[in-house]
Amino acid sequence: MRFNYDVIVIGAGHAGCEAACAAARLGSSTLLITMDMNKIAQMSCNPAVGGIAKGQIVREIDALGGQMGIVTDRSSIQFRMLNRSKGPAMWSPRSQSDRTRFIENWRKIIDDTPGLYQWQDCATELVIEDGEVRGVKTAFGVTFKARAVVLTAGTFLNGLMHVGQVQMEGGRVSEPASRGITEQLASLGFATNRMKTGTPVRLDARTIDYSLATRQDGERDFHHFSYLPGVRSELKQRPCWIVYTNDAVHRVLREGLPYSPLYNGQIQSVGPRYCPSIETKLVTFPDKDSHQLFIEPEGETTQEMYLNGFSSSMPWDVQIEAISKIPALRNAQIYRPGYAIEYDYFDPRQLSHTLETKLVKNLFFAGQVNGTTGYEEAAGQGLVAGINAHQSIEGKQPFVLGRDEAYIGVLIDDLVTKGVDEPYRMFTSRAEHRILLRQDDADMRLTPLGYRLGLATQERYDLMLAKQQQVNELVQFARDFSVKASLINPSLEKVGLQPLKQGVKLYDLLLRPQLSITQVAEFIPALAQHLDSLELERREEIIEAAEIKIKYHGYIQREEMIAEKIGRLDKLVIKDRFDYPSILQLSTEARQKLEKINPETIGQASRIPGISPSDINILLVLMGR
Repeated sequence: MRFNYDVIVIGAGHAGCEAACAAARLGSSTLLITMDMNKIAQMSCNPAVGGIAKGQIVREIDALGGQMGIVTDRSSIQFRMLNRSKGPAMWSPRSQSDRTRFIENWRKIIDDTPGLYQWQDCATELVIEDGEVRGVKTAFGVTFKARAVVLTAGTFLNGLMHVGQVQMEGGRVSEPASRGITEQLASLGFATNRMKTGTPVRLDARTIDYSLATRQDGERDFHHFSYLPGVRSELKQRPCWIVYTNDAVHRVLREGLPYSPLYNGQIQSVGPRYCPSIETKLVTFPDKDSHQLFIEPEGETTQEMYLNGFSSSMPWDVQIEAISKIPALRNAQIYRPGYAIEYDYFDPRQLSHTLETKLVKNLFFAGQVNGTTGYEEAAGQGLVAGINAHQSIEGKQPFVLGRDEAYIGVLIDDLVTKGVDEPYRMFTSRAEHRILLRQDDADMRLTPLGYRLGLATQERYDLMLAKQQQVNELVQFARDFSVKASLINPSLEKVGLQPLKQGVKLYDLLLRPQLSITQVAEFIPALAQHLDSLELERREEIIEAAEIKIKYHGYIQREEMIAEKIGRLDKLVIKDRFDYPSILQLSTEARQKLEKINPETIGQASRIPGISPSDINILLVLMGR
């Protein structure tokens, strides 16, 4: 038994698993401390991965060499690509997962990763000496030494659950809270506060009347999360179901509001704005007659169903009575009621872009302890924190993603620059360069970075290069191939499209929004022959990537120019360069915020709320620019 490690990760949720795997695969001896080894990467709330902007994060994790995409693909029981009616910058993959298989797949990865060890216990104290973390103490009285520590405790730090007036300590139902670390860090000057999240009731599938619900099946095309071919689910695919609340449901819930912890003063902390409880929906949207709910399976074979959209901390009897007013659920048997949970988090402005804390060297935070919500946001942070824990102790270059490189970069920059006043959730609207951060090309953007780190494998890198070559060859074929009007017009008119007045390059023909490459291949044998030459297993993926490059070339090129201009400000390093309180030309607010955050670059300073363009100009003048 060893008691000395390079990196210790506290918590085996989505952030902790990615952090531990990354650090170990990069060469650091790593210890993952968790309260329950049978609930590694537990999907505490919805058994689903991805969604709007979140799906992009998972593809970025996979492109860098992380594990979430692989685990999700292997445990998927339904896959859908959201936002198909919009442009490709908005397309977002989402997958229902088998909760048990998700844990099993992650557990196998953890067990099989060389240099990664596990200890089942509760961390109660950090060993900190001379402003640097040196290890972790546990509830069993064991002290483990480490050169770096990653804290990914999720909702467990002083977690408190609420079901009506009933309160239970814990980080998740039937699991104890973690105490000691918040208090220790607060005594060292860390700013901490409380947030709230919640989860809905779980239903017995055998007691649902599906004839009164709308069926929603998944999609079975080439899309998935991992860029590695052959990583697919062999599980039976299951549908979801849509139902709606009604006046009777709302009447029961309104009568129960005086007993709601959210509205009787019992819960003081802030919950997620974009995933509100059902009682919050009633108060926020009093004129709405109904709210859409999704009945989602928890696994391939289980009868347990998740009622998405009905998160609640109301008394259990109010929840049950309200649900019984939904026609499809009038006889529904409940496995357990929904509950809310309050937990500690730390102001993320106390972190650098590597997710290392500014107050304690080689101590990293990732996940909900930074004020975020969502498995995907947590996993993205965990990956970055695990990488940088290794890089730091090895004296290597820090790993930081820019806002024009990845949604993960947007997420972390928002956290450390702006802070949070509610649980942070990623949206496509948060990314100013989202046309560059599409889900289809995350491998092109990030696999070279992961490969240089040593996290993305040679196999993954070679696959990316082969795909890139085939995409570029297809685009070049379209640029070079001439289409004669006399030959193509009969086919165009047959499908109701405007005929050509003269011959054009295939590239220009494909700029028509109504035409796809596969459609045009039916008219042009040479194109069909070229498509047949593509790698069979990834043919559709390559065609889609080439088509996006062709149709959106102008938008992408313009966005790249804008990103380059903005990026220049992020190359002007100002950390520790100025004594901000003494720069009287700056506004009072600017002096205070710049002093508190001590931004790394001019670019980061420009994104701090309250910093005006004139403040930035003053800093540029002082730099001699």
